[in-house]
Amino acid sequence: MSTSADEREPEDPATDPDDGRRAASNRVTIPKPLPARTAYPLAFLCGFLYFVAFPGIDVWPLSFVALAPLVVALRGQSVRRATGLGWVAGFTMTMIGFYWLLEMLKTFSGFGTGICLVFMALLCGYQSGRIAMLGWLYGRAESRGWPAGPAFALAFVASELVFPLLFPWFYGATVHNAPIFGQVADLGGIYLVGLVLVAGNLAVAELIFSRIDRKPPRLRVVGGLASVIAVAALYGVVRMAQVDAAVAAAPKARIGIVQGNMSLMAKRRDKEEGLARHIELTRKLQEEGPLDLVVWSETSVAGATREEFAETWYENKFTRRLGVPVIFGAVLIREVDDVRRYVLFNSALISDAEGKIRGRFDKVYLLAFGEYLPLGDTFPQLYEWSPNSGKFTRGSRTQPLPLGDRKVATFICYEDIIPKFVNDIVGEDTSHLLVNITNDAWFGDSTEPWIHLALAKHRAVEHRRFLVRSTNSGVSAIIDPVGRTVTHGGTFRAEALSGQIAWLSPTTVYEVVGNAPWWVCTLLVFGAAFVRRRRGDAEPSVAAAPSPRKPDSMRRKDS
Repeated sequence: MSTSADEREPEDPATDPDDGRRAASNRVTIPKPLPARTAYPLAFLCGFLYFVAFPGIDVWPLSFVALAPLVVALRGQSVRRATGLGWVAGFTMTMIGFYWLLEMLKTFSGFGTGICLVFMALLCGYQSGRIAMLGWLYGRAESRGWPAGPAFALAFVASELVFPLLFPWFYGATVHNAPIFGQVADLGGIYLVGLVLVAGNLAVAELIFSRIDRKPPRLRVVGGLASVIAVAALYGVVRMAQVDAAVAAAPKARIGIVQGNMSLMAKRRDKEEGLARHIELTRKLQEEGPLDLVVWSETSVAGATREEFAETWYENKFTRRLGVPVIFGAVLIREVDDVRRYVLFNSALISDAEGKIRGRFDKVYLLAFGEYLPLGDTFPQLYEWSPNSGKFTRGSRTQPLPLGDRKVATFICYEDIIPKFVNDIVGEDTSHLLVNITNDAWFGDSTEPWIHLALAKHRAVEHRRFLVRSTNSGVSAIIDPVGRTVTHGGTFRAEALSGQIAWLSPTTVYEVVGNAPWWVCTLLVFGAAFVRRRRGDAEPSVAAAPSPRKPDSMRRKDS
């Protein structure tokens, strides 16, 4: 019996002929996989295109094709190879895209380039686990007879949702400069934006498969996938017009942003200089016209202050002299009765026009080993083994900060790129504005600050509110509720920016349902990874190359 070069047939069952006929009628054939010498370069190409499409380089049209090489490479592969192909794509993307990790490690570790390169490779190797997980889930689901396209899409969602990352990112951020494709975020968050892009990649892969298999393309499949993009774009046009109309009708406010540009060491050495810069730049903004709020960056007021005296101290120090409401970053200290002796809070405080402190938010998502030791709150004795580790402790309150009769949902550092966390805070109480205070000086004058901004933009779309970001060294910006940049500054320069925002407090679908649909998708793909798809009464078998039936004498010898 001959077989197609494009398909692998299962072995003939050495059982009852009737059983063999029943199994044959229910088999799932998987196309012959590409050889390793072709598949791995395709995975590398995927990683490279992913990097070029991603914020920082920003060739965003590539986001509709960057994953296609990986889709092609994965088809029909074993689970082990599919996992490896995903890892190669992820490692390529992270090693190139996170190039700024090397200089950061050299600056703060004191080690040479070689050792830091090893550390960088280890970190990127771990981060690459996200795409490896995608490959693993896809490989298992496909081998169990589930449709390849839906398996890839579900595996994509699951990998973005559940794989823990030190530096989170999302594929949907690639279209931050093409907001028409990002408007579906108010329905399903950044994950739905990513799926729209995946649809484009699957359509491209389908056309490639038709060439490989020397068959006509399945135009119904390609058309269906293309229609996903068309519907998303149409939704974008309609929603952008609706949101712009809501902004035009809403009450307005003028917001100022101060970017002090203090180096990491200078902030510690010369605390008064940092405060003086922020006051001076605030005065400059006030000279340009009335302000409803000024936002300073993370730890803009350097030096730890005892929390029981903090309100009085800050009011006497500067807030009473400003004459305008201010959100500023501070470090608060609390004594504790264990080996640590004290803990710190990375905090955002808000003062009113009279200088009275009206609210406080403490950072919840802390940087492991930098700001705190994992399990350090539960087992404080760990600090005896690592006395130089940060003693910050996570905040327990997520209420928005009050500003008169308005409320401001506030996030510190990379909390603004965690969709669920922002959704939780917005859902805690009705808020009218999103504010992020950050210090990205750790990463130097690289693409990282621009990546951070791009990742944060989708929070504005998900919740249809203005987003104001003040960062110590850039990029400070105001983003409107459809993801457009109203104004932004540069990097590593002191700046005072201002712009108009509208007070908005809508309720979006994403606020209500959150990530629940994506958890369902994750459960489905994990189920597909372990449960074979049945057709009729028999379980499908994975296609394999045929093996000729041996003569009875040879079978007896083998036994």
